[in-house]
Parts: sequence; structure tokens; C-alpha cells
Amino acid sequence: MKIRYRTLLLGTAAAAAAALAGGCAQMGYYMQAAQGQYALMAEARPIDDWLADPSTADKLRTKLSRVKEIRGFAAAELGLPDNGSYKNYADIKRPFVLWNVVAAPALSLDPVKWCFPIAGCVNYRGYYSKAAAQEFAGELRQQGLDVQIGGVPAYSTLGWFDDPVLSTFIQYPDGELARLMFHELAHQVAYAKDDSQFNESFAVAVEEIGVERWMTRFGDEKMRRAYREYEGRKQGFLDLLLKHRKALKEVYASEATDAEKLQAKAALFQSLKDDYQVLKAGWGGYAGYDRWFAEPLSNAHLASIATYHDFVPGFRALLRQEKNMAAFYQAVKRMAGQSRDLRHQELAVLGDPPKLAAQQPAASDTN
Repeated sequence: MKIRYRTLLLGTAAAAAAALAGGCAQMGYYMQAAQGQYALMAEARPIDDWLADPSTADKLRTKLSRVKEIRGFAAAELGLPDNGSYKNYADIKRPFVLWNVVAAPALSLDPVKWCFPIAGCVNYRGYYSKAAAQEFAGELRQQGLDVQIGGVPAYSTLGWFDDPVLSTFIQYPDGELARLMFHELAHQVAYAKDDSQFNESFAVAVEEIGVERWMTRFGDEKMRRAYREYEGRKQGFLDLLLKHRKALKEVYASEATDAEKLQAKAALFQSLKDDYQVLKAGWGGYAGYDRWFAEPLSNAHLASIATYHDFVPGFRALLRQEKNMAAFYQAVKRMAGQSRDLRHQELAVLGDPPKLAAQQPAASDTN
């Protein structure tokens, strides 16, 4: 799967301490998060040590050297934090670092939110154990919720720790490796508590801008062609999801009975599966998105799409307006300090000025 639902770290020792102060209701969850984070850090070694180790495989050595180039570019050319993140490497010997659980009501695309002492309210719960994620997902399904479990290759600790490069993504093609690192570093630049849509759309905008510039500097024709193909498949898949999300929203907002809505929902998810097979055939059988369909499709699969993409046009327009990355980051930080409604309105207007400027209320009306 190439649309990767990344996550922010929800549990740390500080979060566990906050849970104790609050009565231990979430202590088990916080403890698994804190233990998982510390286990990850214990596995990490400086990349320079890996490169100096004669036992390091040539393929890994090449990728780690590329990581150093990408990391230097991120700081020098994109103005991303020049700290200890992505200067260590850990082989964690599992396919994902976390498994995210996303849930939504049976007749709504609005994701369930969970709130935490550090990260605020977000649209998922992350587990270092797939079995633990499945157990929690089962509890949510018993409550009648739609649920998706998704593997996560990387996350950001928002600068609380030096995030390592992981075996879960080190072998990605160079363009995708750069994209992921730029995304996660962007989370350390600006963060609005309780607003996943703002945070993730900002990070996606930075990753897109960063990869475009990195490809111009370092990419050869073969790399650029591979990345164009990757981007084309990703955009085609995203367009497919957005089309069906829009249709589902219209169904759920209609005057139909719940039974009729459930029937239409089933038909639309079948249509999504059928349309994907057509899309896949057009890609020559490329199966990179098959895993997205591994579980029965539900509202939870589509609930997070807006989180990652709706405000990207607004952020890109903001960069054009500010003209350089430093000014862009300052403007984003300013937005992060505003009310949620005000920053969402500003990004919507930036992303589609002719249409939305007439539809949105004045800024003073949103306070």
C-alpha cells in the first residue's frame, strides 16, 4: 500500500505519568506505548556506526548513505529541524512499527476521536502489537462501529525523542524514502493540538514540495520516471477513494431510512472494489494497494482520507504567497495558534479562492 497512514506518538513516559494522575483509566495503553518507544530507542545505533561496520549488508549500506544525503538536504534546503532525528537506524524485525486502529459510526464518515495528554485529540489509537490492535478493534466492532486496522511504517514524536530510521521503510525507493522523512520532520515544525487534519495536511504539503525539489537536485531520469509512476498510481487511487467518499456522504446526509442507507453503503463499497480492479488492470496488475482491501471495507477506511489531503492545496498556495520555506513555516505556526475554525477557513480559501471566498463567513464570524 502506498498511501501510508502515518501517526504521531501518543504514549510516552510523560503520558503514562499523566494517566496515573488522572486515575489510571488508560494506564495499560500508555504503558505499552512508552515501553514500545523505549524499546525502539534501545535498538537504534548511529548510522555512521552501521556504515563503519564491515558486517553491514551492501544494500543497507547504500540506503543508509542515501538517508544521510536526504537528511542533509532536509535541513539545508527545506529548513527542517537539524537535530538528532533520522541519524540513527534500528532493525526492529517486524513489518510495521505500529498498527493504527481507526473507527467510525456505521452511517457516518466522521472518525471517532481519542484524546491524550500530549498529542491532544486524534483520529486513531496506535499499538506496537498487532494482536493488541486487533483486540481493541474487536471491542469497537462489538459497539457497532466500523473499524480499520492499518500498519504504520513510521511516526513522529514531535521532537520529544530523536526519531530513528527504521527497517520498516529503509528499503523504500529513494523518492518515497525522502517523502517519508520530510513528512515526519515537518511534524516537528508546527503542530496544532486536536487538529489532525491541519497537522497531516501540512506534513503532506511539505513532503510533496520537498520531494519535488530533491528530485530536481538529485534524481536521474530513471528515478524521476519511477516516481512519476508512483505518483500517478497514488493519485488515481486517491481519486477513487474521494469519489466514493463523496457518494457515501451524500447517502448519509439524505432523507433515506437507515435500512436504505445501509443498502446503498454496501453497494458503494462493492463499486469501490470493482472500480479498483479496473484501475489495477490499467496499471498492468500492480498490486501495491491490495492490502488496503484486506479487511472488509467500512467507513473507517475512508474516514481519514480528508485528514491527509483536504488542506494540501491551501498549504501549497500559502508557500507561493510567502515565497520561501522560512516565511511559510512562520505562517503555519501562526495558523497553529489560531482557533481551529479560523485556520480551516483560511486554508480553504487559500486552496480554492474563487469558489470558497464567497461561501465562507468573515473571519470575525468564526470566533
